[in-house]
This record gives sequence, C-alpha cells and structure tokens, in this order.
Amino acid sequence: MTTFLPETAATPGPAVVPGEATVLLDAYRPGTDRFLATPRLTLLCTGAAAELAEDDRPVTERVQELLDARRLAGDPEPIVVGALPFDPSGRPALVVPETVRRAPALREDPLIALPAPEPSDGGDWHVREVPAAADYRDAVAAAVDRINAGELSKVVLARTLELTGPQDADLPAMLGRLARRDPGGYTFAVPSGPRTTLVGASPELLVARSGGVLVANPLAGSTPRSADLAEDVRRAAALLESAKDVHEHAVVVDAVRAALAPFCTELDVPERPTLVRTATMWHLSTTVTGRIADPGTTALDLASALHPTPAVCGTPDDTARRVIADSEPFDRGLYTGMVGWQDADGDGEWVVTLRCAEAEGATLRLFAGAGVVGDSSPQAETDETGAKFRTFLNAVGATL
Repeated sequence: MTTFLPETAATPGPAVVPGEATVLLDAYRPGTDRFLATPRLTLLCTGAAAELAEDDRPVTERVQELLDARRLAGDPEPIVVGALPFDPSGRPALVVPETVRRAPALREDPLIALPAPEPSDGGDWHVREVPAAADYRDAVAAAVDRINAGELSKVVLARTLELTGPQDADLPAMLGRLARRDPGGYTFAVPSGPRTTLVGASPELLVARSGGVLVANPLAGSTPRSADLAEDVRRAAALLESAKDVHEHAVVVDAVRAALAPFCTELDVPERPTLVRTATMWHLSTTVTGRIADPGTTALDLASALHPTPAVCGTPDDTARRVIADSEPFDRGLYTGMVGWQDADGDGEWVVTLRCAEAEGATLRLFAGAGVVGDSSPQAETDETGAKFRTFLNAVGATL
C-alpha cells in the first residue's frame, strides 16, 4: 500500500529522469488537453474517450459507473479527470481521457528550476474589478454585521478581476510560469466549457486516497509574503499567533474532522496548525490523515463529503451560501470547487480550485476570496484578496 505523505516530507521512489515531468508541462495544448501536477505525480491527458452521464444521480455514482464501464471495455487503467463546481448541483467538467501520460512530480524534476520566459504583454492588459474594491469592502462590513448579530459564524467572500488583452491568452506560457513559481503545489489547466479553460495553481489539497489511507490538508488563515526576509519571517510568526486566524483555521479543521470521521477507523488531527508557504502567501495548515473503514469509499466520495469546507464557503453552510449569493455579483462556477483525478479502484487526488482564472479568448477572469469572521477588517480582507491575485497576475505580467 502506498501512503500519501505531507508535501513537506520526502517521498522515496525511483531515480528521477531529468525532463520527465517538464516535458509534459511543455507539451500542454489548450482545448483538448488536461494538465494536472501535484506533489505526487504529473498528468497530461488528451481528448475524451467518454464523458460523464447527465442525470440526477450523485456524481460519485456516475463517475464510478463510467470508470467500471471503461475497464470492462478493455481499458486496464481508466481515470476520470477534470473539475467540479462550487455549487454541488452544478454541472461537472469530467471526462475519461483518450490518452494519459504520467510522470513523477514536477518538484522532483531538476529542469523545473529553469526560469520561464517573462510575460511579453504585461502592459497591454485592461483590468476591471468585479466588484470594485470599495463595494467589496462594503460587502465584508455587511457580513461582519450579520456575523456579530448571530446569523452565522464565518463566510468566505470572493471578488474577481477581469483582464482583457489585445490577443488570445497564451495559456501554455501562463501554465508554465505558474508551475515553475510553485512546483510543489497543485497546478492545473482543464477545459471548463466549449471555449473556456480553468487554469491555476492551488495550494490546497482537499483530500487524497491511496488504498486504505486518506490525507486532507485544510488551509485557512493567511498573510501575504514579503520580499524582505526578516519581514517575511515576522509575518509568518505573527500568523501562527493570530487569534483571529487560528480561530478561523480551527473552524475549518473541526468541519473536516466531522466530515471524515464517519469514513474512518482511525483519524489523526494535529492539535495546532503549522505553516505552508507559496510564492505569494503564508497559510495556516493542518495535515489530517486517516485509515478508511470501507474499501469501497473512493477519493471522490471523501471529497464530496468535505465539499465545500468552511475554508471556501463558511459556517453554517446554508446560511453562508445565502450571504455569498447576496454579496457576490458573479457566478463562482468552478472557482472554489475541486479539480483532480480518480481511478477505477477509487484512488485519486482532489484539490480546491483556488488561485485560478477562467480563460476565454483574450479575456481572463481571476478569482480570490477571504474568510470573514466577527473581528474581520474590511480593508484587511480586501488587501488579502489583492495579495492572492498576485499568483496569477505575476504569471501574466499584469498589475492591480
């Protein structure tokens, strides 16, 4: 049995072949390809051999039926890959690919350290905030009032940036820069519609399953990185001691514990969070591990039980959804949904779709959100979303 380890741990394996993973990254082409890189593997999938049935059954049931049918048809190792939306009743973007190329993790490939070409069109982007920053601050203040009135405990409010360029976005170049900036994270590019692509680099594993073992890695509580080393360390230490952020993180971890416990004979949940860093942010992080009771429980079963966590929605869930609907002047779509893969044995990885954009022609819509609790500052939450936008803005050479 292979056990998934925390991404900071060393995972022994076969000798690394330089270029084995980066060749898949460089081969990605929008439209027909689906690319996913995690701390454990790199996938480049082409075409669609089969698509998910559209009916009222749970998506978990439809996915397993599709994979079982492919295996019976002679595919020895079928996988389903793609994304599911924030709204569980929305339409998934999942397929069984025609071809699947696999490689070890990008972070194990020495060639990932080679710099990506700099964006050539950074000055040509037209940027529009939806909603405007002032309106977002007002929405946060209104949510704080509702929280302090006892209506709910937490809500995650998002905003978007619409970037329009003079020509179609160069998605392979953007994907390459995202992957090289955080090779230990979760980088993805998958079709999200007939002419749209979801592309991003998420820091957060929702859940992974390998045999009888699961790993979840909820993140909540964040602060921007600093280019100054001393200030960066000070910010990381302050985050660990922040009562507001530690409480926000605890709410999410408690929800993850409650959702996963019914599936497990053993569940290990550390008492205190640690830190995870990306190129632009520090996050409070807890690595939850468990042993699954029923071997028929799949990675998507676990992900569906978790989704959406308070880290992307709020608590209580139904009230947070109403506040989100009242506050956000756009449809989240696949943002704060999940992206990943699963095989016919139920193993797989599902990642929260954060630090992402939806691309359509010359337009990119970027998403970023912040967790709002009773003592949240509207300006601080607005600044946090601005810092989170930097992941993608850096990849395209634009500024806010």
